[in-house]
Amino acid sequence: MQTVSTDRRYIITGIVILVFVAIGIRLFHIQIIDSSYRMSASGNVLRHITEYPARGLIFDRNGKLLVHNTVAYDLMVVPHQVSAFDTVEFCSILGVSQEFIENELKKAKKHSSFRPSILLKQLSAENYAVLQEKLFKYPGFYVQTRSLRAYPEKSAAHILGYVGEVDDRIIHSNPYYKMGDYIGICGLENTYEDELRGKKGVSIYLVDVHNRIKGSYADGRFDTLAVLGENLHITIDADLQKYGETLMQNKIGGIVAIEPSTGEILAAITSPTYDPNLLVGRPRTENYRVLESDTVKPLFNRALMAMYPPGSTFKVVNALIGLQENTVTPQTQYECYGRYPIGRGVGCHSHFSPTNLIESIQVSCNTYYCNVFRNIIDKPAFGGVEQGFTAWKNHVESFGFGKKLNVDQPNELGGIVPSIEFYNRYFRKGGWNSLTILSLAIGQGELGATPLQMANLAATIANRGEYYTPHYLRGLGDGNFKEARFLMPHSTTIDSVWYSYIVEGMYRAVNGGQGSTARIAAIKGIEVCGKTGTSQNPHGKDHSVFIAFAPKENPKIALAVFVENAGFGSTWAAPIASLMIEKYLTGAVKRTWHENRILNANLLDRREEE
Repeated sequence: MQTVSTDRRYIITGIVILVFVAIGIRLFHIQIIDSSYRMSASGNVLRHITEYPARGLIFDRNGKLLVHNTVAYDLMVVPHQVSAFDTVEFCSILGVSQEFIENELKKAKKHSSFRPSILLKQLSAENYAVLQEKLFKYPGFYVQTRSLRAYPEKSAAHILGYVGEVDDRIIHSNPYYKMGDYIGICGLENTYEDELRGKKGVSIYLVDVHNRIKGSYADGRFDTLAVLGENLHITIDADLQKYGETLMQNKIGGIVAIEPSTGEILAAITSPTYDPNLLVGRPRTENYRVLESDTVKPLFNRALMAMYPPGSTFKVVNALIGLQENTVTPQTQYECYGRYPIGRGVGCHSHFSPTNLIESIQVSCNTYYCNVFRNIIDKPAFGGVEQGFTAWKNHVESFGFGKKLNVDQPNELGGIVPSIEFYNRYFRKGGWNSLTILSLAIGQGELGATPLQMANLAATIANRGEYYTPHYLRGLGDGNFKEARFLMPHSTTIDSVWYSYIVEGMYRAVNGGQGSTARIAAIKGIEVCGKTGTSQNPHGKDHSVFIAFAPKENPKIALAVFVENAGFGSTWAAPIASLMIEKYLTGAVKRTWHENRILNANLLDRREEE
């Protein structure tokens, strides 16, 4: 009997121990692992409010404010704390329907019953003032202060970009962001998001049964301070940017202007453009839909993404390659009788003949560059067309063509330089030669370049053979921080000695006598060097193209202008570039007759005619 009694005592003791272990495990799960009970309890007396830092401001190169912040109010809800309330009055205050409130509450509950969610974004100051007086009637609701962006200059939309709410993909990939947070979507707002956004803080408050804040929890010992975003100083000249946008009104195309000695982008115009304030606040979604459906594509960043045949502006590259490969000299002359006569031929306009290399740039002779190009590709030392084409392609790519220049802005495209593989597929291997691809001689055919790449070409010639990565960043915070990649020059494969001939040819194109193609771009007192181009467009009227830099010595600005469906480079692109140069170097435009002609021109009609 004693043995049975002892066994029973052990069994009972074991059961008691197991019960206590089970209770302990359950308590551990409730208190440590499962936070819903803890959140429910603390949520009745504590409110955690995220303190969003003010996003960094953006200034132009001269200190002009381009982007600042305005106050906005988000109505937050913690579904678990919500009790029955007067929905009619609530909806009247907010100016929304009961159906809207019901749907948003369902979404909030689906997200989390214990964590705050945004019920209504960006309340107006008037709605906020009324709601704040009566918020005690609505347990579970509170207002959180946010900031929205404002663009006082109403320009440079494609450069600056805009800010929008994060989506599920961003939330899952980056733990910093929570539902309802904002992030830079495109432009510099996106590139420098980490610097501009700052760091969020948290304030913990005691609230009473009426949802009213009674004070800081534990005297703020558990609060964390928000860290302000860093200010961004960019390379853009706001006045030049705005002036360029004005000149391009009622026109389609792009302009990029660069400071050659640094690679700093002075202006990057896309036309048509839009007021960046349209993509701020609650109207953003509807405004975006309208802009996206516009047939002239105002959201498309033509400065960095549009690819055009460079046309005759590309002749300066072929001239440099010919000089480097010793297949042409500065003294080499070719006759021109109005066309290059071999094969299908290439037409040319009327000009004096024969021309040497400098004169060929001055008058933009097509025949001259058909000879130059074929002599490069067919150079006997290369041993064949593929080898000659490879040498030519390597030279071309050293100018930054056919690849991204890695500007500090998203969505840049790299343009097109055709490959041997492409021609072998298109014509079959051995089925093509220098005459087959002759259109490359005058910047046509399979070539594609962005306005940024063409402006970079102008800067490279201005620098006599090197360029700096084009960029927008001038400084962060109060300093002049720049990434190392923006300080390192890139050299082309062409010896610097050859550039003086190209510079002289471009100078004469603007400042020479009869036959000079860009005399309309001349500015009294400023030595402008430029090259016109007419970019053949298989989908409609030709594009007007011009590249230039000034002054001739120690140049301060280099730029490229593309005006779609506008015809000859000298008609529209060259005068626009000339006005931009005058505005930047002198601060004012004196040739008002010149300016008025451009401002009053509506070239959209040409697109509509097509």
